[in-house]
Amino acid sequence: MRRTFYVSVVLASVAGALFLLSCGSGTNTTMMNATTVNVSISDPATCGAPSGQFSHVFVTITDVMIHQSASAGPNDPGWMDLTPNLKSAPVQTDLLGLATNQCFLAMLGSTGIQRGTFQQIRVILADNASTVAGNKCGSTVNCVMLTSDANNTPHPLLLSSEAQTGIKIPSGQIAGGQFTVAAGENKDLNIDFNACASIVSQGNGQFRLKPVLHAGEVSTTSASISGTVQDGATKQPIVGGNTVVALEQKDQNGVDRVIMETLAGANGDFVFCPVPAGMYDVVVTAINGAVTDYAATVITGVQPGNSLGNVPLTAAGSPAVIGGLITTSTGTAGTVADLSVSALQQITENGSNVMITTPLPLLPAATDTLTTAPGAGCPANTDCVNYSLSVPAANPSVGAFVTTGTQTPAPPAAGPVNYTVDANAFSAGAADCTPSNAQRSQTTASTPLTATAGSSVTAQTLPFTACQ
Repeated sequence: MRRTFYVSVVLASVAGALFLLSCGSGTNTTMMNATTVNVSISDPATCGAPSGQFSHVFVTITDVMIHQSASAGPNDPGWMDLTPNLKSAPVQTDLLGLATNQCFLAMLGSTGIQRGTFQQIRVILADNASTVAGNKCGSTVNCVMLTSDANNTPHPLLLSSEAQTGIKIPSGQIAGGQFTVAAGENKDLNIDFNACASIVSQGNGQFRLKPVLHAGEVSTTSASISGTVQDGATKQPIVGGNTVVALEQKDQNGVDRVIMETLAGANGDFVFCPVPAGMYDVVVTAINGAVTDYAATVITGVQPGNSLGNVPLTAAGSPAVIGGLITTSTGTAGTVADLSVSALQQITENGSNVMITTPLPLLPAATDTLTTAPGAGCPANTDCVNYSLSVPAANPSVGAFVTTGTQTPAPPAAGPVNYTVDANAFSAGAADCTPSNAQRSQTTASTPLTATAGSSVTAQTLPFTACQ
């Protein structure tokens, strides 16, 4: 199951009270609402023990801010503090510490908020040199603990700008592009902190935070999406290995991006909660204990409150491997950049072609997180990193959501199994390179990037320039 971090903002009318707040423009805005902010943790993540690398991921939160402008800088006027009490009493929370099938864990605080439309959120973490009551991390306040270490030795989770400017959640990572508050409304604002996609293993025994967050309005009732994954032939749970379930939504380019991800339990069950309002595709892949891969199964048109019932997967044989090189450069010299790498496949949805993100069950995760570095194997004036993605050697099985209790996706289509490798260079909600996305759908021999069971194929180099 996925482990995520949530901030819920509840807005209630305050009769007979007026609150005045300066927004930095020299004018005062009348406050018509009071805001209560509840912070909690969701289901276990794909990187959690026993299947994943980490037994605990502790972060210490000192503030959550919101702004009406999508382009506002961290020091611009107009920021609203949703959690003013956290400055004097930061909250340290374990992103992998929640019991199965629970949605919420800890509360952060409350404050007033003006009505309006908000297009940017920032979550601020404590500097690692801070002091926190009941600290679980020893000499630091943000840390990870490894599944392989029975002693739970804390390893510092290194930060970049998170303790100063905060983790930016831009409008593109807010459901519907914005969060709107009207007078007298009651609302919940959910911030999803994808812990597993946010941790970079640097190769020298250190771990660094590269935050991946989404936000959106949710309902406190009927806000979950659930189901049970089965082997389509045996109608039984997939034994051994990993089953990765991704909740995906189209970006501005029509590519299905992962909003949430989780591991199904031993009986195949999975739950996402709470889920922001909207339309989603549920994408599932698996690998069993005998190292048999399963084709991606895509259920389209899923909404919060839907129960998928049984979701059948089709065995696809041995996995295929797609490898390649990614380079990063300022344009004249190599530079380090954080990367999120995905394997995309094309499906037809409502008569249109859509690229889905196919989860990688061997990791297990929906995407791989990498960092470039200088090296003798890098082209001149670049830093680089090699990637290797283990993927199903089958086309996706696709079906629209049905309410009958068992989904009925069409079998995987015959023919070549073509992939596109997709890489994004960004951290803390900001692009590291311009452009920040690159894709390759051909091999080094300029042929389609076709996956064959038990074999490897090398994609053309993914180059990033104009990197910071």
